[in-house]
Amino acid sequence: MNPFGNGSRNGSHQVKAVTAGLLGGLVVGAVVWSVLIRRSRRELFSKSPVKRLAALGYLSGQPGLENARILVDYVAWERHPALRRRGERILRRMHNTLLA
Repeated sequence: MNPFGNGSRNGSHQVKAVTAGLLGGLVVGAVVWSVLIRRSRRELFSKSPVKRLAALGYLSGQPGLENARILVDYVAWERHPALRRRGERILRRMHNTLLA
């Protein structure tokens, strides 16, 4: 017995539709997340720790001299220990990448 419908033909169409919906949802979710992460770069000095964490996530994938300079300022400014450590790790990794 086919759990997706009465016939195998209807079942395969339903499976394809569910698969397409799932993949479409994943693609849309990835695009939205990417936009939010890019936008969050300006939030590095936000009052919200969550926005600062998102900004660090964005910067971690964008090695460059300007971003390294911003991170130096951020690490000196940040008072939350976990976020400061995350910034320091990203800065070290960025420094190693730029020197390589």
